[in-house]
Amino acid sequence: MSEMTEASVRAELGAWLHANWNPDRPLLEWRNILVDSGWGAPHWPRQWHGRDLPVGLLPVVEEEFKRAGAVGVAKVGIRVLAAATILEHGTDEQKQRFLRPSLTGEEAWCQLFSEPGSGSDAAGAVTRADRQGDHWLINGQKLWTSGAQKADFGLLLARTDWDKPKHAGLSFFIIDMHQPGITVQPLKQMNGHATFNQVFITDATVPLDRLVAGEGRGWAVATTTLMHERRGADGLRSWALGSDRVGRIYDEERAEIEVALAPYKWYPNRAGRVELVIPRARETGKLDDPVVRQEIARLMVLAKSAEWTARRARSAQEQGRPQGPEGSLGKLASSHVARCAARVHTLLSGADALLTGADGALDGTIAEILVSVPATSIAGGTDEIQRNIIAERVLGMPREPSLDTDRPFRDVPRNIAG
Repeated sequence: MSEMTEASVRAELGAWLHANWNPDRPLLEWRNILVDSGWGAPHWPRQWHGRDLPVGLLPVVEEEFKRAGAVGVAKVGIRVLAAATILEHGTDEQKQRFLRPSLTGEEAWCQLFSEPGSGSDAAGAVTRADRQGDHWLINGQKLWTSGAQKADFGLLLARTDWDKPKHAGLSFFIIDMHQPGITVQPLKQMNGHATFNQVFITDATVPLDRLVAGEGRGWAVATTTLMHERRGADGLRSWALGSDRVGRIYDEERAEIEVALAPYKWYPNRAGRVELVIPRARETGKLDDPVVRQEIARLMVLAKSAEWTARRARSAQEQGRPQGPEGSLGKLASSHVARCAARVHTLLSGADALLTGADGALDGTIAEILVSVPATSIAGGTDEIQRNIIAERVLGMPREPSLDTDRPFRDVPRNIAG
């Protein structure tokens, strides 16, 4: 096989798109063609719908798709994390079953990690998985589960051995969300949205062949999922944009994005809406206030630093480096940016920042920013968790003393009964 270069990829992909791209095709038909070609996930192995393309050449592929106006594979929701996790840890049978419909968008996923008594401490999960003959019996409760009400399958972290330390007793499963015994209830947030759910699991079953990477390997698999999640923490702002072009594919993609992202409309507000700060400073006449200007400058420095950190993470991904702690750096930086932005918005709007609806600043947008920003410091692992990861894995500092990692999990004091 000839060596792949930027020029050869551009030529081959450009010719393929010219011959196959048609914006009037049905979206699903096009994505199946795309998956068959390997250009939908070209950095994946050829055996699994890819082309073994070096990750560093992915920007070239993205440029050629953009040049042609072509739509890519499905990237909305947890299915991206599911596909990446299964590709790395799944059996051939699991890859055969789940990778293709994740790329085509035919199946939706959710992530069943957090629990009422162990939010950021995912390894403290007490949801049980007990083997019974030809299946696992699952009982427990999960919390803060995005998209559970629409998911076909879930990535489930559950405890299979209570006599091992907490990380060693976990296993990772693929669970059918449509079966009896799974109840999904939305959680109303203080900003009025209901993005997340609590999931009650009562005597649900998982076939033996839906165990990922083997019994007791759950934490290693979950770490892969979490690293992908943190590295792509700002992904909603980059890929969730439908084209305004004309054609059946574009219409169907816009509809797909609108439905999938309806619960997440507030996500830009939880990030602080930095782009609104300078226009708001002009509108409110406070751009020349030296105190306000200093706070704006501080915010912009933080925002640019976070952007560069995110670019380093993307560059590492393009170079084929494994998921690492840089995702935690970016995640923590985004929290600092969001809180700083909320403080600046308050300086600019004053008491009006507290008013919702038409009476509030920017029709209540500023008020929604203020009540949404705290979520950035919690979702996807709290700031405290990220600081621990950075301290231990980046700075090489000693681990925090722990009383629950070396003893059997059944002997560890917990918030709720296991």
